Amino acid sequence: MALRLQSRRLAFAGARRTFSSPATASTSNLSQDVQRSISREASLPNPDPPEDSASAALVKEHLKHMVPTYVRPSLVFVKGEGSYLWDLENRRYLDFTAGIAVNGLGHSDPGVARILADQGTTLLHTSNLYFNPWTGALSQLLVEKTLESGAMHDAATVFVCNSGSEANEAAIKFSRKVGKTVDPSRSKHEFVSFHGSFHGRTMGSLSATPNPKYQEPFAPMLPGFKYGTYNDVEAINELVTEKTCGVIIEPIQGEGGVNVATDEFLIALAKRCREVGAVLVYDEIQCGLARTGSLWAHGHLPKEAHPDIITTAKALGNGFPIGATIVNNAVNEKIKVGDHGTTFGGNPMACRLAHYVVSRLADPKMQEEVLSKSQLFRERFDRMRERFPDLIKEVRGRGLILGVQLTQDPAPIIKAARERGLLIITCGTNTLRFVPPLTVSEEEIKSGLDIVEEVIEAQFA
Repeated sequence: MALRLQSRRLAFAGARRTFSSPATASTSNLSQDVQRSISREASLPNPDPPEDSASAALVKEHLKHMVPTYVRPSLVFVKGEGSYLWDLENRRYLDFTAGIAVNGLGHSDPGVARILADQGTTLLHTSNLYFNPWTGALSQLLVEKTLESGAMHDAATVFVCNSGSEANEAAIKFSRKVGKTVDPSRSKHEFVSFHGSFHGRTMGSLSATPNPKYQEPFAPMLPGFKYGTYNDVEAINELVTEKTCGVIIEPIQGEGGVNVATDEFLIALAKRCREVGAVLVYDEIQCGLARTGSLWAHGHLPKEAHPDIITTAKALGNGFPIGATIVNNAVNEKIKVGDHGTTFGGNPMACRLAHYVVSRLADPKMQEEVLSKSQLFRERFDRMRERFPDLIKEVRGRGLILGVQLTQDPAPIIKAARERGLLIITCGTNTLRFVPPLTVSEEEIKSGLDIVEEVIEAQFA
């Protein structure tokens, strides 16, 4: 049975709702026509903005000046609060994307807002030529909370940067430096990653992302990168050799389809890295910082499977750009002054914000709530799979990083859900990805999944 793709507007029972204009303050610099558009009544369900809308006009004007690296619907979001976003027409959307697993504390968290206001009138930037109160404080907190959580038992120091790609770039460079230090012949330079992974868009992190879609336009990639099969234990010894300086892996592949590494695979991979003296990097940029119900996704593993480096970003700043590379002493002692650097990384604004965010996300109570909310998603997904076995084949993930594997293109479901006021995204091949704010309520989960099920029923009955 195939999905019946319908272009008609999908009805949503009792859907007529009106909202006041929460976005006015956020858009005070927009034109009066736009302001009038914001103040109009909003209703759900609602199709994407038509060609004669204020959103379409703004998008058309702005696109002329933007490098076309993304394809987006013509929504223009102007305000967020908790699990919700509002667009230029003042229509409300329940956000199960959280900015791609970034807004762990939801949109416009009051604590984040207070810090932005206070630090914005105190000190934004000094460069890494000088100390400030927050770079070291954040580094100390990341190390302490990592150790307390039972993850990476020998976490020691932190390099603070501006994004996930930069965090992975640092990890690649650090691994190469370790390889050259322990093997002066310089033959220890190969770097291993895995099919289905996504590690970033810079040339180093892109070289570790074996996806032709991303790599081919910019080939050739950096030399020395090898790719293995995720969860293939038998292939590890041949893949990771004496020439390997570093191995990077996502304990849960986000962009690749919410694929979960088995404990057996991670334990065997870590064992092999120690045998050949390779640096083991866990990329927890999407799956870390409480998203799985523990501070780090690998926290349940025995010490022998812990990494030498953790990379993190996304949720670290709750929307403010920041990344971090956490290393153990075996790596730290090989890095010397001048080996790496960053102009903006470690600025007091980003670090103070991240210090607050990490303090919140390290709370065991919040992590317990993530697990209970995950169960609500899973129970509902299981019921949907029973109802639609020809469409839903598998549910993967842990905590609030979940993937629903479909047999067909999920694009019609995503569009129909958006037109009913729910934002969801894809990953991998034909996979719906659910990464809501960790603060999402049980009522919001139920409401969002009601929309998902109703959309599937309307298109697949």
